[in-house]
Amino acid sequence: MVQPEGQGVKSSGTAQSKPVTDYVSGLSEESRMLVILKAQLYGGSWEPMLDDLRNRLAGKPYIFKLANRIQDDIERIEQLSQFENENRVDLANFVHIP
Repeated sequence: MVQPEGQGVKSSGTAQSKPVTDYVSGLSEESRMLVILKAQLYGGSWEPMLDDLRNRLAGKPYIFKLANRIQDDIERIEQLSQFENENRVDLANFVHIP
């Protein structure tokens, strides 16, 4: 098994590809927080989190206040989700949850 290097990366118990390890190592703190929130508050799914953010922008009820920069978070989530889909991984398995 390949062990990841760098702070903030944890092993999921499976072999990890270098592109995934490199991607996770390069995540901003904001992106890491979104991955953690996805895992802890939204059942591992991006869609409910995106719904919350879009509802907040539209002035509708929302579950959790993520940040003041909602559009930035939506863009981050779309990028993170695309990476997960392309690489068939759940980034929550690689980001350290304190």
